[in-house]
Amino acid sequence: MFHGSKIALPLTLAVAVSACSTDNINAVSDNDSVVSIGDSLSRDASLIWPKLSLPLGKKSDIEQRVTTMLQQMTLEQKIAQMIQPEIRDITVEDMRRYGFGSYLNGGGAFPNNDKHATPADWIALAESMYQASVDDSLDGSSIPTMWGTDAVHGHNNVIGATLFPHNIGLGAANNPQLIEQVAAVTAREVMVTGIDWVFAPTVAVVRDDRWGRTYEGYSEDPDIVKAYSAAIVTGLQGKVGETFLDEQHVISTVKHFLGDGGTEGGVDQGDNTASEQALFELHAQGYVGGLTAGAQTVMASFNSWNGEKIHGDEYLMTQVLKQQMGFDGLVVGDWNGHGQVDGCSNESCARAANAGLDIYMVPTSAWKPLYENTLAQAKSGEIPMSRIDDAVSRILRVKLRAGLFEKPSPKNRPLAGKTQLIGSKAHRDIARQAVRESLVLLKNTQGILPLSPKQKILVTGDAADNIGKQSGGWTITWQGTNNTNADFPGGRSIYAGLAEQVVAAGGEIELSQDGRFNSRPDVAIVVFGEEPYAEGNGDLDDLEYQRGDKRDLALLQSLKSQGIPVVSVFISGRPMWVNPELNASDAFVAAWLPGSEGDGIAQVLLRDAQDKVQHDFTGKLSFSWPAHANQTAVNRFDTDYQPLLPYGFGLHAGEAGQLANDLPETVQRDHHELAALRLFERTVVKPWIMGIGAGGDNQAIRETIQQNSVVYTRTIDKKVQEDARLFTFNGSGQGNVAIFGAFPRDLRGFSENQSVLSFDVQLIEPQTEKVVLSMDCEPSCSTSIDVSSTLASLPVKVWSTVTVDLSCFEQKGVDFSRVIKPFSLQTKGQLSLGLANIAIVPPEVEAATVSCR
Repeated sequence: MFHGSKIALPLTLAVAVSACSTDNINAVSDNDSVVSIGDSLSRDASLIWPKLSLPLGKKSDIEQRVTTMLQQMTLEQKIAQMIQPEIRDITVEDMRRYGFGSYLNGGGAFPNNDKHATPADWIALAESMYQASVDDSLDGSSIPTMWGTDAVHGHNNVIGATLFPHNIGLGAANNPQLIEQVAAVTAREVMVTGIDWVFAPTVAVVRDDRWGRTYEGYSEDPDIVKAYSAAIVTGLQGKVGETFLDEQHVISTVKHFLGDGGTEGGVDQGDNTASEQALFELHAQGYVGGLTAGAQTVMASFNSWNGEKIHGDEYLMTQVLKQQMGFDGLVVGDWNGHGQVDGCSNESCARAANAGLDIYMVPTSAWKPLYENTLAQAKSGEIPMSRIDDAVSRILRVKLRAGLFEKPSPKNRPLAGKTQLIGSKAHRDIARQAVRESLVLLKNTQGILPLSPKQKILVTGDAADNIGKQSGGWTITWQGTNNTNADFPGGRSIYAGLAEQVVAAGGEIELSQDGRFNSRPDVAIVVFGEEPYAEGNGDLDDLEYQRGDKRDLALLQSLKSQGIPVVSVFISGRPMWVNPELNASDAFVAAWLPGSEGDGIAQVLLRDAQDKVQHDFTGKLSFSWPAHANQTAVNRFDTDYQPLLPYGFGLHAGEAGQLANDLPETVQRDHHELAALRLFERTVVKPWIMGIGAGGDNQAIRETIQQNSVVYTRTIDKKVQEDARLFTFNGSGQGNVAIFGAFPRDLRGFSENQSVLSFDVQLIEPQTEKVVLSMDCEPSCSTSIDVSSTLASLPVKVWSTVTVDLSCFEQKGVDFSRVIKPFSLQTKGQLSLGLANIAIVPPEVEAATVSCR
């Protein structure tokens, strides 16, 4: 599979694993039915999953220490090892009192809640938490805690750190040796700040590019993911038997187990319906690579597999991962992921522990009731002591292997405080190489690239001089938003890199946001693309770029109409349908999300001062490029594989390529095939959440009977047992029932198809005040429609169906590309009604109950 250090992309995929042949992977699709999905007790993991040859066997001295410590620990101390709170929600005194086994900082969390916290501030927090954890004066425990962080493209939470291309760009570089260097640099910069544990690599194999986390995947092909996982783990942790978890390396986490890149429709935290064979062959190869390189932790995924949340899936976490594959490290949850398991909440979830979760990641104030409830469940036997001891043994084993009991405290470790390492020239040189190798040249009419730097060059587009936009999500802030170039000391924008070389070569360069210029250029470089996003905030309905707002296309066409050659540099977290933009470009470069070293792009786009090629374009597509806006799941080895540009495509410098200038620009959307979006059908449909509110707050409905100060709700029967819910508003204040999501959803397909919001309602007691139906979108829009007369006209105690044109909400300003709350019914008065079958559906009747057309 390797040619030197490069993965030979065009070769046939072969994933060789001991005790499990994957010779027929070419024929495997995500939904091949190989085994039935039922009770885990009826499944035999050995039929599909391999026994892995792991490099770290259980050493007798470590195991004896684990056994001894377990015997000396109280139950309270054991439960504390299983609780991982977040730095915004605990104090140093909390750490001293409870002795948490670990803690984290989420994206956008900083010491002292200060975005511009210095490395010294990070070290100070690490030191104080460590000292509190080993202080046994309150909790009787001296077990050191460990700090985990999402350093997913460098130490991306810290101002001044080296930021590498996101994983999608690294995948295009197809260079595992370089990737190992990237990880080693990340480990060193993390160690400078006293942190022990990195939540990387993400080894998702992305199958639908609408997914908002596509850029966190290296490829649609599990082969690259497998090789990269091993390389990243080795770079972060060091090589087993040589530099493993020494003072230069951190604990790594292979995530998210399992199938996060294969959810239906590319919906973040959604349902993966792949067969078990496809789950292994397509989605588990990163774990084969990472675990065989010695990864010590695995993070459970938010998604479900065939309807069951992974955080509560005993078959996958215990029987497959731990027993069959032999993983003896720890499994940590994701951000309150246990709370999504059926029958659980953020504050209580015995089922997750029993399924094999070793550490609950529990940000917010939920950590305290979770600790208390888990302690009570252990005492009652709901969580067996054998499971508690197994979880704690795994946590202690990882800490012992990492030398946390012997290493100095964070501020006294060899790299601690060596701030000259953060963003150092040597580190940035590696990032710059990664940028160069990640660039994929899609179009190059008459071999226009690379350009002579001696020309008059116009640089335009809103991403040209914007380090935050070129770096994407998970950059200082969680979403990568609200950053300026001043937040990246030492970083270089794409324009800055171009300007340096052009000026040095004697050429002329002009920066313009809107394409206007003072002196007519010989060529224009236009840098544009997606705005930063993270996780579900990036989920899309289809892959059309700037759907409904073609401002970047207008800029390209304006330059083109003036006879100016156009070179497009496209910033994106995924392949997108950009046929119009391709047609308006003489050259087109997929630059992905290159990170802080934008000058790496200049080193490939421009020749040197002697007009010689500096660096060739070597990046190759690790994701197929779509031919249509709705070709959202086009993957190598598909039976009907017809992308615009295939997996492995990429032109070299001076190579002209084959793309025509008249690619089809019409978007074909078959609304007849648009499936209804079910929000509530017998129960709320995941990943949506149903809640009741008093005032402005919403509390998720998790019980058969639940109430707050204004609203009472319980299950009732419509056609079958408990397939509907009763809501009674007592009139003591503003109350509401709402369906909302963790992230906004792109529902433009429904609004464009004149769809309706539909719900079944049974009026029990008519309203005494106005009732409004609301729909909210992000970042801050909320629209309401008065449905008082509609409800008043309904027969009492009879089920009726109400439909509301989506155009009613659109006319009031709802942005259907970012809907966060598709349904909310509110009143200040008394009202009692039943609700069932809430959905957004294509029009099935000529006129809706509430029509705005």
